[in-house]
Amino acid sequence: MNIVVLGATGVIGRALVPELTRHHHVIALSRRPPEGSTSVEWHRADALDEPTLDAPFRSADIAVYLVHSLGSDEFEDADRRAARNVAQAAARAGVRQIVYLGGLGDESSDLSPHLRSRAETAALLASGSTPVTTLRAAMVVGAGSAAFETILALVDRLPAMVCPRWVTVPTQPIALRDVVAYLAAVTGMRESFGQAYDVGGPDVMTYREMLERIARIRGKRPRIVEVPVLTPRLSSWWLHLVTPVNASVARPLVEGLRSPTVVRDDRILELVPLELTSFDDAVREALRETGSSG
Repeated sequence: MNIVVLGATGVIGRALVPELTRHHHVIALSRRPPEGSTSVEWHRADALDEPTLDAPFRSADIAVYLVHSLGSDEFEDADRRAARNVAQAAARAGVRQIVYLGGLGDESSDLSPHLRSRAETAALLASGSTPVTTLRAAMVVGAGSAAFETILALVDRLPAMVCPRWVTVPTQPIALRDVVAYLAAVTGMRESFGQAYDVGGPDVMTYREMLERIARIRGKRPRIVEVPVLTPRLSSWWLHLVTPVNASVARPLVEGLRSPTVVRDDRILELVPLELTSFDDAVREALRETGSSG
């Protein structure tokens, strides 16, 4: 099959493209394609610029959508425009399936802008004639993941942490390798057309437990104090001061932490029987990749 991957230079895209090239011809799209690649067909394209999608979509059987505008001004509007453009381009080209990686927690009645945008993106992609397969995930544990790098930086930089109430919210992080395996498995799988699946790792925990488990792996023992008055906006600026994540990225991420992000529908386990990576093993693998395992 010919598979177009939008967002191919992102954290998920960089890991998924080599996996897909094992069995398919991959057409990788990016606003800034890398130079010197020989195993992948690269196109310069932008989901916000609809005409740039026509040429790569013309020969595509499947489109994998890994695009988001987090960190940019008016990211919700940009995400809506990008999703509409891709749905229309896929319909014109006769693409058979769109595979989309969204976010867990988007069924909440009190969505943060980030989670609301993820849910809107899924709906807009499905508004065209191309069937969409949506995988909904919580935090992806892997090198380069903004959420994971934020948590890691907190553990490494602060001997004591004054944390807001979101540290008690349950979540179900998933290893980067497992997200990639799920995405690759449902790509082209007719049984998944028009379906949405929750995906998560084997461990459910609070964000406080996540901090403590990473700290143990790093050989640290930070003191964590919970306070009820640290708002999401203040939390995002606090994260901006003590982590590498820009405030424009941290704020929508933190606002989403008030919603539980756990798997409520595990049908994916029957469709794709996968031996899931434990949280601790996923952290160790990410640390090895970043060269900071010690």
